[in-house]
Amino acid sequence: MSNRPDDTPRTGEQGPLAKSEDNPLGPSSEAASGHRIDDARISDGSELEALKAELDVQRTEHDALHDKYVRLFAEFDNFRKRTAKERLELIQFAGENVLQDLLPVLDDMDRAIRSNDSTDDINAVKEGFQLVRSKLMHILGAQGVRSMEDPIGKDFDTDHHEAVTKAPAPSNAMKGKVIDVLEKGYTLHDRVLRFAKVVVGE
Repeated sequence: MSNRPDDTPRTGEQGPLAKSEDNPLGPSSEAASGHRIDDARISDGSELEALKAELDVQRTEHDALHDKYVRLFAEFDNFRKRTAKERLELIQFAGENVLQDLLPVLDDMDRAIRSNDSTDDINAVKEGFQLVRSKLMHILGAQGVRSMEDPIGKDFDTDHHEAVTKAPAPSNAMKGKVIDVLEKGYTLHDRVLRFAKVVVGE
């Protein structure tokens, strides 16, 4: 009697042939699957080319926009620097025209000083001062500068007056009113340029 094992498939057992027949991925299925993979590779290849082309377009647009941004930024920076320089010059030379108009007054003062050294006529000296002041006020008036009305005897007005001190009023009617002016007030286009420094009666 042989001790070799019985290799005969028993009923209900699956042999190699049965495994091959029952395999869902048999030779035909594997071939079909291979075709699908090849089709997918082809499809992915064309899609990759399309994506590369789209990427090239996006890069071109990006480069164009970046170049435009750099140019605009440079132009804006130049504009900002130019504007800052112009503003600084405007502040520094804002009163240039007024100062040019005032130079003749300075010339008149110099001439008056030289004239005063060689004259004893007090009336001529007074007249010279009046002429210089009149010319100065004319120049300032052309710029919108006006002297305030004499406030003596009028109520103290905080919109136009600055009380330097108080003093006994010469009469009851002058209490709370301006009794003296230490510095005249001026306006520039109806806006207070300098408050009048006054003494208020109490």
